[in-house]
Amino acid sequence: MHFKTIFKSLKNKDMLKKFLIIIGILFAYRFLAHIPLPLGEVTTFRDAVHNLINSSNFGSFINMISGGGLTNFSIILVGISPYITASIVMQLLSKAIPSLEEMSEDGEVGRKKINQWTRVLAVPLAVVQSIAYIYILNQNVLASATAITPDLTLLQWAIAIIAMVAGSIILMWLGELMTEQGIGNGMSTLILASIVSSLPQTLAALWSSLTDTSAGTLSLFGWLNLPVNPATFWITLGFIIAIVVVIYFLTKLNEAQRILTINYAKRVHGNSAYGDIRSILPLKLISAGVIPVIFATAFLSLPALIGQVIISKNADSALGQQLVAIFSAPNASNFSDLYPLGITWKWFIYPAVLFLLIVMFTYFYSSVNFNTKEIADNLQKQGGFIEGVRPGLQTADHLGKIVKRLNLFGSLSLGFVAMLPFITDYIFIVVQGSPAGLSLSGTGLLLIVTISLENLRALDSRALMVTYDDYGKETKTKKQKRFKKRKTAELEAE
Repeated sequence: MHFKTIFKSLKNKDMLKKFLIIIGILFAYRFLAHIPLPLGEVTTFRDAVHNLINSSNFGSFINMISGGGLTNFSIILVGISPYITASIVMQLLSKAIPSLEEMSEDGEVGRKKINQWTRVLAVPLAVVQSIAYIYILNQNVLASATAITPDLTLLQWAIAIIAMVAGSIILMWLGELMTEQGIGNGMSTLILASIVSSLPQTLAALWSSLTDTSAGTLSLFGWLNLPVNPATFWITLGFIIAIVVVIYFLTKLNEAQRILTINYAKRVHGNSAYGDIRSILPLKLISAGVIPVIFATAFLSLPALIGQVIISKNADSALGQQLVAIFSAPNASNFSDLYPLGITWKWFIYPAVLFLLIVMFTYFYSSVNFNTKEIADNLQKQGGFIEGVRPGLQTADHLGKIVKRLNLFGSLSLGFVAMLPFITDYIFIVVQGSPAGLSLSGTGLLLIVTISLENLRALDSRALMVTYDDYGKETKTKKQKRFKKRKTAELEAE
Protein backbone atom coordinates (compact mmCIF):
# COMPACT_ATOMS: atom_id res chain seq x y z
CA MET A 1 0.00 0.00 0.00
CA HIS A 2 1.22 3.48 -0.88
CA PHE A 3 -0.01 5.32 2.21
CA LYS A 4 2.09 8.37 1.36
CA THR A 5 0.40 8.53 -2.05
CA ILE A 6 -3.03 8.14 -0.45
CA PHE A 7 -2.46 11.14 1.85
CA LYS A 8 -1.03 13.14 -1.02
CA SER A 9 -4.08 12.35 -3.19
CA LEU A 10 -6.33 14.14 -0.69
CA LYS A 11 -4.88 17.43 -1.96
CA ASN A 12 -6.79 16.76 -5.17
CA LYS A 13 -10.22 18.44 -4.99
CA ASP A 14 -12.05 15.60 -6.74
CA MET A 15 -10.47 12.96 -4.51
CA LEU A 16 -11.18 14.99 -1.38
CA LYS A 17 -14.79 15.43 -2.52
CA LYS A 18 -15.25 11.67 -2.96
CA PHE A 19 -13.71 11.02 0.44
CA LEU A 20 -15.97 13.56 2.16
CA ILE A 21 -19.06 12.14 0.39
CA ILE A 22 -18.30 8.68 1.78
CA ILE A 23 -17.80 10.07 5.30
CA GLY A 24 -21.07 12.01 4.99
CA ILE A 25 -22.94 8.88 3.86
CA LEU A 26 -21.56 6.94 6.84
CA PHE A 27 -22.79 9.70 9.19
CA ALA A 28 -26.21 9.53 7.50
CA TYR A 29 -26.20 5.75 7.95
CA ARG A 30 -25.49 6.04 11.67
CA PHE A 31 -28.18 8.72 11.95
CA LEU A 32 -30.73 6.34 10.38
CA ALA A 33 -29.75 3.70 12.93
CA HIS A 34 -31.15 5.94 15.68
CA ILE A 35 -34.51 6.76 14.05
CA PRO A 36 -36.98 4.57 15.97
CA LEU A 37 -39.51 2.37 14.25
CA PRO A 38 -43.04 3.86 14.60
CA LEU A 39 -44.33 1.00 16.72
CA GLY A 40 -44.86 1.53 20.45
CA GLU A 41 -42.76 3.22 23.12
CA VAL A 42 -39.04 3.25 22.26
CA THR A 43 -37.53 2.85 25.75
CA THR A 44 -39.68 -0.16 26.54
CA PHE A 45 -38.73 -1.80 23.25
CA ARG A 46 -35.02 -1.23 23.75
CA ASP A 47 -35.06 -2.92 27.16
CA ALA A 48 -37.12 -5.85 25.87
CA VAL A 49 -35.10 -6.27 22.66
CA HIS A 50 -31.87 -6.25 24.69
CA ASN A 51 -33.09 -9.36 26.52
CA LEU A 52 -33.98 -10.95 23.18
CA ILE A 53 -30.48 -10.33 21.80
CA ASN A 54 -28.80 -11.84 24.86
CA SER A 55 -30.95 -14.97 24.74
CA SER A 56 -31.09 -15.45 20.96
CA ASN A 57 -28.33 -16.15 18.46
CA PHE A 58 -30.76 -15.07 15.73
CA GLY A 59 -31.23 -11.69 17.43
CA SER A 60 -27.47 -11.21 17.80
CA PHE A 61 -26.94 -12.02 14.12
CA ILE A 62 -29.61 -9.52 13.00
CA ASN A 63 -28.18 -6.86 15.31
CA MET A 64 -24.65 -7.29 13.92
CA ILE A 65 -25.73 -7.08 10.26
CA SER A 66 -28.06 -4.11 10.87
CA GLY A 67 -25.44 -2.08 12.74
CA GLY A 68 -27.34 -2.04 16.02
CA GLY A 69 -30.67 -1.49 14.25
CA LEU A 70 -32.31 -4.16 16.41
CA THR A 71 -30.94 -2.73 19.65
CA ASN A 72 -32.16 0.75 18.75
CA PHE A 73 -35.36 -0.65 17.19
CA SER A 74 -34.71 1.62 14.20
CA ILE A 75 -36.11 1.78 10.68
CA ILE A 76 -32.99 0.06 9.31
CA LEU A 77 -33.63 -3.07 11.35
CA VAL A 78 -33.78 -5.11 8.12
CA GLY A 79 -30.53 -3.51 6.91
CA ILE A 80 -29.06 -4.51 3.56
CA SER A 81 -29.64 -8.22 4.08
CA PRO A 82 -32.45 -8.28 1.42
CA TYR A 83 -30.02 -6.86 -1.15
CA ILE A 84 -27.35 -9.38 -0.15
CA THR A 85 -29.85 -12.22 -0.42
CA ALA A 86 -31.08 -10.94 -3.80
CA SER A 87 -27.49 -10.68 -5.07
CA ILE A 88 -26.74 -14.27 -4.07
CA VAL A 89 -29.99 -15.51 -5.64
CA MET A 90 -29.19 -13.70 -8.91
CA GLN A 91 -25.67 -15.17 -8.93
CA LEU A 92 -27.09 -18.67 -8.53
CA LEU A 93 -29.76 -18.06 -11.19
CA SER A 94 -27.19 -16.65 -13.62
CA LYS A 95 -25.38 -19.98 -13.42
CA ALA A 96 -28.54 -22.08 -13.70
CA ILE A 97 -30.44 -20.15 -16.42
CA PRO A 98 -28.58 -19.90 -19.77
CA SER A 99 -30.23 -16.61 -20.78
CA LEU A 100 -29.12 -14.93 -17.55
CA GLU A 101 -25.64 -16.40 -17.97
CA GLU A 102 -25.40 -14.88 -21.45
CA MET A 103 -26.62 -11.56 -20.10
CA SER A 104 -24.00 -11.57 -17.33
CA GLU A 105 -21.32 -12.12 -19.99
CA ASP A 106 -22.77 -9.35 -22.18
CA GLY A 107 -20.56 -6.62 -20.76
CA GLU A 108 -21.64 -3.49 -18.91
CA VAL A 109 -25.16 -3.45 -20.39
CA GLY A 110 -25.92 -6.97 -19.17
CA ARG A 111 -24.52 -6.30 -15.72
CA LYS A 112 -26.65 -3.17 -15.39
CA LYS A 113 -29.79 -5.17 -16.22
CA ILE A 114 -28.91 -7.84 -13.66
CA ASN A 115 -28.18 -5.18 -11.04
CA GLN A 116 -31.55 -3.59 -11.74
CA TRP A 117 -33.31 -6.93 -11.34
CA THR A 118 -31.38 -7.45 -8.10
CA ARG A 119 -32.72 -4.17 -6.73
CA VAL A 120 -36.26 -5.11 -7.76
CA LEU A 121 -35.95 -8.56 -6.15
CA ALA A 122 -34.63 -6.99 -2.94
CA VAL A 123 -37.90 -5.09 -2.37
CA PRO A 124 -40.24 -8.11 -1.94
CA LEU A 125 -37.50 -9.82 0.11
CA ALA A 126 -37.42 -6.74 2.37
CA VAL A 127 -41.21 -6.95 2.75
CA VAL A 128 -41.05 -10.64 3.70
CA GLN A 129 -38.20 -10.06 6.17
CA SER A 130 -40.00 -7.06 7.69
CA ILE A 131 -43.13 -9.15 8.28
CA ALA A 132 -41.02 -11.95 9.78
CA TYR A 133 -39.12 -9.60 12.11
CA ILE A 134 -42.28 -7.88 13.32
CA TYR A 135 -43.91 -11.24 13.96
CA ILE A 136 -40.86 -12.48 15.89
CA LEU A 137 -40.70 -9.32 17.97
CA ASN A 138 -44.44 -9.43 18.51
CA GLN A 139 -44.26 -12.98 19.85
CA ASN A 140 -41.10 -12.54 21.92
CA VAL A 141 -41.14 -8.87 22.90
CA LEU A 142 -44.37 -7.04 22.23
CA ALA A 143 -46.55 -9.55 24.06
CA SER A 144 -44.63 -8.85 27.28
CA ALA A 145 -44.42 -5.07 26.80
CA THR A 146 -46.77 -2.78 28.63
CA ALA A 147 -46.54 0.08 26.13
CA ILE A 148 -48.84 -1.48 23.50
CA THR A 149 -51.33 -4.27 23.17
CA PRO A 150 -50.05 -7.67 21.94
CA ASP A 151 -52.48 -7.74 19.02
CA LEU A 152 -51.21 -5.29 16.40
CA THR A 153 -53.71 -3.54 14.17
CA LEU A 154 -53.51 -3.70 10.39
CA LEU A 155 -52.50 -0.01 10.28
CA GLN A 156 -49.63 -0.61 12.73
CA TRP A 157 -48.43 -3.53 10.63
CA ALA A 158 -48.59 -1.46 7.41
CA ILE A 159 -46.74 1.55 8.88
CA ALA A 160 -43.99 -0.59 10.41
CA ILE A 161 -43.48 -2.63 7.22
CA ILE A 162 -43.38 0.49 5.01
CA ALA A 163 -40.86 2.14 7.35
CA MET A 164 -38.58 -0.93 7.43
CA VAL A 165 -38.73 -1.47 3.67
CA ALA A 166 -38.03 2.24 3.08
CA GLY A 167 -35.04 2.02 5.42
CA SER A 168 -33.68 -0.97 3.51
CA ILE A 169 -34.14 0.79 0.13
CA ILE A 170 -32.40 3.94 1.47
CA LEU A 171 -29.45 1.80 2.56
CA MET A 172 -29.27 0.23 -0.92
CA TRP A 173 -29.21 3.71 -2.44
CA LEU A 174 -26.53 4.94 -0.01
CA GLY A 175 -24.42 1.85 -0.73
CA GLU A 176 -24.59 2.43 -4.48
CA LEU A 177 -23.69 6.11 -4.00
CA MET A 178 -20.58 5.00 -2.12
CA THR A 179 -19.70 2.48 -4.84
CA GLU A 180 -19.96 5.20 -7.50
CA GLN A 181 -17.18 7.14 -5.76
CA GLY A 182 -14.72 4.40 -6.79
CA ILE A 183 -13.28 3.85 -3.31
CA GLY A 184 -14.38 0.36 -2.39
CA ASN A 185 -17.71 -1.44 -2.46
CA GLY A 186 -20.47 0.56 -0.79
CA MET A 187 -22.46 -2.40 0.53
CA SER A 188 -19.37 -3.97 2.09
CA THR A 189 -18.44 -0.63 3.65
CA LEU A 190 -21.90 -0.40 5.25
CA ILE A 191 -21.42 -3.88 6.73
CA LEU A 192 -18.02 -2.81 8.04
CA ALA A 193 -19.58 0.31 9.59
CA SER A 194 -22.26 -1.90 11.18
CA ILE A 195 -19.67 -4.04 12.93
CA VAL A 196 -17.38 -1.19 13.95
CA SER A 197 -20.29 0.88 15.30
CA SER A 198 -20.41 -1.26 18.47
CA LEU A 199 -16.71 -0.70 19.28
CA PRO A 200 -17.12 2.63 21.16
CA GLN A 201 -19.59 1.09 23.61
CA THR A 202 -17.36 -1.95 24.09
CA LEU A 203 -14.27 0.22 24.69
CA ALA A 204 -16.19 2.44 27.11
CA ALA A 205 -17.35 -0.58 29.14
CA LEU A 206 -13.83 -2.01 29.07
CA TRP A 207 -12.33 1.29 30.25
CA SER A 208 -14.89 1.54 33.07
CA SER A 209 -14.02 -1.97 34.23
CA LEU A 210 -10.29 -1.30 33.89
CA THR A 211 -10.35 1.86 36.01
CA ASP A 212 -12.47 0.24 38.75
CA THR A 213 -9.91 -0.05 41.57
CA SER A 214 -12.35 -1.21 44.26
CA ALA A 215 -10.62 -4.63 44.25
CA GLY A 216 -7.12 -3.08 44.46
CA THR A 217 -4.51 -1.69 42.08
CA LEU A 218 -1.88 -3.30 39.89
CA SER A 219 1.59 -3.45 41.43
CA LEU A 220 4.57 -3.64 39.08
CA PHE A 221 7.61 -5.25 40.73
CA GLY A 222 6.63 -3.69 44.08
CA TRP A 223 7.76 -0.17 43.19
CA LEU A 224 4.98 1.15 40.94
CA ASN A 225 1.22 0.97 41.45
CA LEU A 226 -0.98 1.54 38.42
CA PRO A 227 -4.55 2.77 39.10
CA VAL A 228 -6.14 -0.15 37.20
CA ASN A 229 -7.98 -3.31 38.12
CA PRO A 230 -5.38 -6.15 38.14
CA ALA A 231 -7.64 -8.93 36.84
CA THR A 232 -9.18 -6.74 34.10
CA PHE A 233 -5.73 -5.50 33.08
CA TRP A 234 -4.29 -8.97 32.45
CA ILE A 235 -7.47 -10.16 30.71
CA THR A 236 -7.44 -7.06 28.49
CA LEU A 237 -3.75 -7.48 27.70
CA GLY A 238 -4.25 -11.11 26.73
CA PHE A 239 -7.31 -10.16 24.71
CA ILE A 240 -5.37 -7.50 22.76
CA ILE A 241 -2.51 -9.91 22.03
CA ALA A 242 -4.99 -12.54 20.86
CA ILE A 243 -6.74 -10.03 18.57
CA VAL A 244 -3.42 -8.95 17.02
CA VAL A 245 -2.48 -12.60 16.37
CA VAL A 246 -5.91 -13.40 14.91
CA ILE A 247 -5.89 -10.32 12.66
CA TYR A 248 -2.43 -11.28 11.37
CA PHE A 249 -3.64 -14.83 10.71
CA LEU A 250 -6.80 -13.57 8.99
CA THR A 251 -4.81 -11.17 6.80
CA LYS A 252 -2.53 -13.96 5.64
CA LEU A 253 -5.53 -16.22 5.15
CA ASN A 254 -7.38 -13.64 3.09
CA GLU A 255 -4.34 -12.83 0.92
CA ALA A 256 -3.21 -16.44 0.39
CA GLN A 257 -3.42 -17.63 -3.21
CA ARG A 258 -2.02 -20.27 -5.55
CA ILE A 259 -0.26 -18.82 -8.59
CA LEU A 260 -0.53 -20.79 -11.85
CA THR A 261 1.71 -19.88 -14.78
CA ILE A 262 -0.17 -19.53 -18.07
CA ASN A 263 1.76 -19.81 -21.34
CA TYR A 264 0.45 -18.30 -24.58
CA ALA A 265 1.46 -19.85 -27.88
CA LYS A 266 3.29 -17.68 -30.43
CA ARG A 267 1.15 -16.62 -33.38
CA VAL A 268 2.10 -15.00 -36.68
CA HIS A 269 -0.41 -12.68 -38.34
CA GLY A 270 0.93 -11.14 -41.53
CA ASN A 271 4.26 -9.52 -40.80
CA SER A 272 3.69 -9.29 -37.06
CA ALA A 273 4.07 -11.95 -34.40
CA TYR A 274 2.41 -11.93 -31.03
CA GLY A 275 1.99 -14.30 -28.14
CA ASP A 276 4.83 -16.44 -26.78
CA ILE A 277 4.41 -14.74 -23.42
CA ARG A 278 3.68 -15.85 -19.88
CA SER A 279 0.98 -14.72 -17.54
CA ILE A 280 -0.37 -15.81 -14.17
CA LEU A 281 -3.72 -17.10 -12.95
CA PRO A 282 -4.12 -16.45 -9.20
CA LEU A 283 -6.43 -18.84 -7.34
CA LYS A 284 -7.44 -17.51 -3.92
CA LEU A 285 -7.35 -19.86 -0.98
CA ILE A 286 -10.82 -18.69 0.12
CA SER A 287 -12.58 -17.67 -3.07
CA ALA A 288 -15.97 -17.67 -1.28
CA GLY A 289 -14.83 -15.05 1.23
CA VAL A 290 -16.86 -14.74 4.40
CA ILE A 291 -20.17 -15.74 2.77
CA PRO A 292 -20.05 -19.39 4.04
CA VAL A 293 -19.77 -18.14 7.64
CA ILE A 294 -22.74 -15.79 7.21
CA PHE A 295 -24.81 -18.50 5.48
CA ALA A 296 -24.00 -21.09 8.16
CA THR A 297 -24.78 -18.71 11.03
CA ALA A 298 -28.09 -17.63 9.49
CA PHE A 299 -29.07 -21.21 8.60
CA LEU A 300 -28.22 -22.53 12.07
CA SER A 301 -30.19 -19.77 13.79
CA LEU A 302 -33.48 -21.01 12.27
CA PRO A 303 -34.04 -24.03 14.62
CA ALA A 304 -33.52 -21.82 17.69
CA LEU A 305 -35.90 -19.26 16.19
CA ILE A 306 -38.55 -21.97 15.67
CA GLY A 307 -38.02 -23.11 19.24
CA GLN A 308 -38.56 -19.58 20.55
CA VAL A 309 -41.77 -19.23 18.54
CA ILE A 310 -43.01 -22.56 19.99
CA ILE A 311 -42.15 -21.44 23.53
CA SER A 312 -43.94 -18.12 22.99
CA LYS A 313 -47.08 -20.15 22.22
CA ASN A 314 -46.53 -22.81 24.88
CA ALA A 315 -43.95 -22.07 27.57
CA ASP A 316 -43.93 -25.71 28.73
CA SER A 317 -43.18 -27.19 25.29
CA ALA A 318 -40.35 -29.71 25.57
CA LEU A 319 -39.63 -29.51 21.81
CA GLY A 320 -39.20 -25.73 21.91
CA GLN A 321 -36.94 -25.90 24.95
CA GLN A 322 -34.77 -28.59 23.35
CA LEU A 323 -34.42 -26.61 20.09
CA VAL A 324 -33.40 -23.47 21.98
CA ALA A 325 -30.98 -25.38 24.23
CA ILE A 326 -29.26 -27.28 21.39
CA PHE A 327 -29.20 -24.67 18.61
CA SER A 328 -28.47 -21.51 20.61
CA ALA A 329 -24.86 -20.37 20.45
CA PRO A 330 -23.36 -20.90 23.93
CA ASN A 331 -22.09 -17.61 25.38
CA ALA A 332 -21.62 -15.80 28.66
CA SER A 333 -25.21 -14.47 28.77
CA ASN A 334 -27.07 -17.78 28.32
CA PHE A 335 -24.61 -20.31 29.78
CA SER A 336 -26.03 -20.39 33.32
CA ASP A 337 -29.61 -20.79 32.02
CA LEU A 338 -28.93 -23.40 29.33
CA TYR A 339 -26.24 -25.37 31.20
CA PRO A 340 -26.87 -25.08 34.95
CA LEU A 341 -24.87 -28.26 35.58
CA GLY A 342 -21.88 -27.09 33.53
CA ILE A 343 -20.69 -28.39 30.16
CA THR A 344 -22.67 -31.31 28.77
CA TRP A 345 -22.69 -33.00 25.36
CA LYS A 346 -25.33 -30.50 24.18
CA TRP A 347 -22.78 -27.69 24.49
CA PHE A 348 -20.73 -29.14 21.60
CA ILE A 349 -23.63 -29.63 19.15
CA TYR A 350 -23.86 -26.02 17.96
CA PRO A 351 -20.08 -25.53 17.35
CA ALA A 352 -19.79 -28.90 15.59
CA VAL A 353 -22.79 -28.32 13.30
CA LEU A 354 -21.60 -24.75 12.56
CA PHE A 355 -18.16 -26.07 11.58
CA LEU A 356 -19.65 -28.68 9.22
CA LEU A 357 -22.01 -26.15 7.63
CA ILE A 358 -19.14 -23.72 6.97
CA VAL A 359 -17.18 -26.47 5.20
CA MET A 360 -20.23 -27.46 3.12
CA PHE A 361 -21.12 -23.88 2.15
CA THR A 362 -17.49 -23.14 1.23
CA TYR A 363 -17.44 -26.01 -1.27
CA PHE A 364 -20.89 -25.13 -2.59
CA TYR A 365 -20.31 -21.41 -3.12
CA SER A 366 -16.84 -21.96 -4.60
CA SER A 367 -18.24 -24.44 -7.12
CA VAL A 368 -20.87 -21.88 -8.16
CA ASN A 369 -18.56 -18.87 -8.15
CA PHE A 370 -15.54 -20.52 -9.83
CA ASN A 371 -16.41 -22.30 -13.08
CA THR A 372 -13.33 -24.32 -14.07
CA LYS A 373 -14.79 -25.35 -17.45
CA GLU A 374 -15.49 -21.73 -18.38
CA ILE A 375 -11.95 -20.66 -17.43
CA ALA A 376 -10.44 -23.56 -19.37
CA ASP A 377 -12.51 -22.66 -22.47
CA ASN A 378 -11.45 -19.00 -22.24
CA LEU A 379 -7.79 -19.99 -21.97
CA GLN A 380 -8.12 -22.27 -24.98
CA LYS A 381 -9.77 -19.53 -27.07
CA GLN A 382 -6.95 -17.13 -26.20
CA GLY A 383 -4.25 -19.68 -26.94
CA GLY A 384 -3.27 -20.08 -23.31
CA PHE A 385 -2.33 -23.31 -21.59
CA ILE A 386 -0.82 -24.61 -18.37
CA GLU A 387 2.54 -26.26 -18.88
CA GLY A 388 2.21 -30.03 -18.90
CA VAL A 389 -1.59 -29.95 -19.18
CA ARG A 390 -3.54 -30.30 -22.41
CA PRO A 391 -6.04 -27.49 -23.15
CA GLY A 392 -9.75 -28.13 -22.76
CA LEU A 393 -11.17 -30.79 -20.46
CA GLN A 394 -7.80 -31.76 -18.95
CA THR A 395 -7.19 -28.14 -17.98
CA ALA A 396 -10.66 -27.96 -16.39
CA ASP A 397 -9.98 -31.19 -14.45
CA HIS A 398 -6.57 -29.89 -13.37
CA LEU A 399 -8.08 -26.60 -12.14
CA GLY A 400 -10.86 -28.53 -10.39
CA LYS A 401 -8.36 -30.63 -8.43
CA ILE A 402 -6.42 -27.54 -7.35
CA VAL A 403 -9.59 -25.70 -6.28
CA LYS A 404 -10.76 -28.72 -4.24
CA ARG A 405 -7.45 -28.81 -2.37
CA LEU A 406 -7.60 -25.06 -1.74
CA ASN A 407 -11.22 -25.37 -0.59
CA LEU A 408 -10.26 -28.12 1.86
CA PHE A 409 -7.69 -26.00 3.68
CA GLY A 410 -9.71 -22.80 3.21
CA SER A 411 -12.93 -24.27 4.61
CA LEU A 412 -11.09 -25.76 7.61
CA SER A 413 -9.45 -22.38 8.23
CA LEU A 414 -12.80 -20.57 8.05
CA GLY A 415 -14.27 -23.12 10.42
CA PHE A 416 -11.40 -22.58 12.85
CA VAL A 417 -11.95 -18.81 12.75
CA ALA A 418 -15.64 -19.29 13.52
CA MET A 419 -14.72 -21.62 16.40
CA LEU A 420 -12.56 -19.01 18.18
CA PRO A 421 -15.41 -17.73 20.41
CA PHE A 422 -16.25 -21.26 21.51
CA ILE A 423 -12.59 -22.17 22.09
CA THR A 424 -12.02 -19.13 24.32
CA ASP A 425 -15.31 -19.74 26.15
CA TYR A 426 -14.41 -23.40 26.73
CA ILE A 427 -11.04 -22.40 28.21
CA PHE A 428 -12.70 -19.91 30.59
CA ILE A 429 -15.36 -22.47 31.56
CA VAL A 430 -12.67 -24.97 32.52
CA VAL A 431 -10.61 -22.33 34.37
CA GLN A 432 -13.27 -20.24 36.14
CA GLY A 433 -16.51 -22.15 35.65
CA SER A 434 -18.22 -19.72 33.26
CA PRO A 435 -17.58 -18.28 29.77
CA ALA A 436 -15.61 -15.08 29.30
CA GLY A 437 -17.47 -11.84 28.85
CA LEU A 438 -14.91 -10.89 26.21
CA SER A 439 -15.04 -13.54 23.46
CA LEU A 440 -13.22 -13.25 20.18
CA SER A 441 -15.68 -12.64 17.36
CA GLY A 442 -14.09 -14.59 14.53
CA THR A 443 -16.80 -13.70 12.00
CA GLY A 444 -16.68 -10.01 12.85
CA LEU A 445 -12.88 -9.87 12.66
CA LEU A 446 -12.90 -11.76 9.35
CA LEU A 447 -15.40 -9.28 7.90
CA ILE A 448 -13.37 -6.33 9.17
CA VAL A 449 -10.09 -7.64 7.72
CA THR A 450 -11.56 -8.68 4.36
CA ILE A 451 -13.54 -5.50 3.72
CA SER A 452 -10.75 -3.23 4.99
CA LEU A 453 -8.20 -4.82 2.65
CA GLU A 454 -10.55 -4.53 -0.34
CA ASN A 455 -11.27 -0.87 0.40
CA LEU A 456 -7.59 -0.11 0.92
CA ARG A 457 -6.77 -1.63 -2.47
CA ALA A 458 -9.47 0.44 -4.16
CA LEU A 459 -8.32 3.59 -2.35
CA ASP A 460 -4.70 2.90 -3.29
CA SER A 461 -5.61 2.42 -6.97
CA ARG A 462 -7.67 5.62 -7.04
CA ALA A 463 -4.86 7.54 -5.31
CA LEU A 464 -2.31 6.30 -7.85
CA MET A 465 -4.59 7.42 -10.69
CA VAL A 466 -5.01 10.87 -9.18
CA THR A 467 -1.30 11.37 -8.44
CA TYR A 468 -0.01 9.60 -11.57
CA ASP A 469 1.48 12.74 -13.12
CA ASP A 470 3.12 13.78 -9.85
CA TYR A 471 4.35 10.22 -9.32
CA GLY A 472 5.91 10.21 -12.82
CA LYS A 473 7.61 13.56 -12.20
CA GLU A 474 8.99 12.38 -8.84
CA THR A 475 10.30 9.18 -10.42
CA LYS A 476 11.95 11.14 -13.22
CA THR A 477 13.52 13.57 -10.74
CA LYS A 478 14.85 10.72 -8.60
CA LYS A 479 16.39 9.06 -11.67
CA GLN A 480 18.03 12.31 -12.68
CA LYS A 481 19.43 12.77 -9.17
CA ARG A 482 20.80 9.22 -9.10
CA PHE A 483 22.34 9.74 -12.56
CA LYS A 484 24.04 13.00 -11.49
CA LYS A 485 25.25 11.39 -8.27
CA ARG A 486 26.74 8.44 -10.17
CA LYS A 487 28.44 10.74 -12.72
CA THR A 488 29.84 12.87 -9.91
CA ALA A 489 31.23 9.79 -8.18
CA GLU A 490 32.83 8.59 -11.45
CA LEU A 491 34.47 11.99 -12.04
CA GLU A 492 35.80 12.09 -8.48
CA ALA A 493 37.19 8.57 -8.89
CA GLU A 494 39.04 9.62 -12.04
